[in-house]
Amino acid sequence: MQRNYLKDAKRVYDVLKKGGIAIVYMRNAYAIMSGTDSALKKVYAAKKRSLNRPSGLVANARTHEKLHILSKEKKKIIKIFSKKYNLPISIIAPYKKKHPMISKFSPFSKRLATKNNTVNLLLNSGPLREHIADMSLNDNFPLIASSANLSQKGTKYKVGDIEDRVKNCADIIINYGPCEFYKEGKTIDFDGLSLSSTQIDFRDMSIVRKGVYYKEIYNIFKDEFDINLALRL
Repeated sequence: MQRNYLKDAKRVYDVLKKGGIAIVYMRNAYAIMSGTDSALKKVYAAKKRSLNRPSGLVANARTHEKLHILSKEKKKIIKIFSKKYNLPISIIAPYKKKHPMISKFSPFSKRLATKNNTVNLLLNSGPLREHIADMSLNDNFPLIASSANLSQKGTKYKVGDIEDRVKNCADIIINYGPCEFYKEGKTIDFDGLSLSSTQIDFRDMSIVRKGVYYKEIYNIFKDEFDINLALRL
C-alpha cells in the first residue's frame, strides 16, 4: 500500500484543526485523534471511555524535549534508546505548565490530557504521527490521542478490526494496512486483548503498562542503562 506520510499528515492535521476526528496508522496500533473539546467528547463517547481515564498528547522527540521536565541523564537515555532501538515507548513525566501549547488547553481538555501533573507522550510510533506532531507543535495546537477501539477492548492493528461505532465518528481514516508490530497470536496480553505501547513513568522508572516489545524494552533498560524497571501494575 503506497504511503505518503507528509501529505497524509497534512490531510489529517487540516481535519483536526477544523474540529474533526482522525483515525491514523501507527507502527504499534491505530490511533484516534482530536484537537477540540467537542471532538474529544465525541471520541470518548464513541469509545465508551470513562472521563476518569486520561489520554496522551500527539508527540515526537521534539515535543518531548520541549514539554517534559526530566534530568539531562534521563533525557539522554530516551534519546539513545530512540535512536538505537526505535521501539514505541510512552513516556510519562512532569511537564512545563507555562509552555504555549499547554496554555491552549481548555480546563476540559487539560483534565483529559494530563494526570497528576504529568503528560504521557508516545515516541517512536512512525513517520505519520511524527509529521502530525511537528505540525501540532509548530502551531502550539495540542492534539489528544488514544487507541482506536472501544475502551478496554484491546488495541486494533487493522482498520477492519476497529469497532463500527468508533470508525463512524472519524472524519478521516488513514489506512496503511496491518501495523508494523502486529504479529498474529503474539501481540496479545494474558487476557487475550491486543497490546498497545509500553508506558514508563520516568519519575520513578516504573512500568505503568506492558505493551508491544515489553520484554525487549525491559532488557534494554537493564543491560544498556543499568536500570531495573519496577512493575506498577
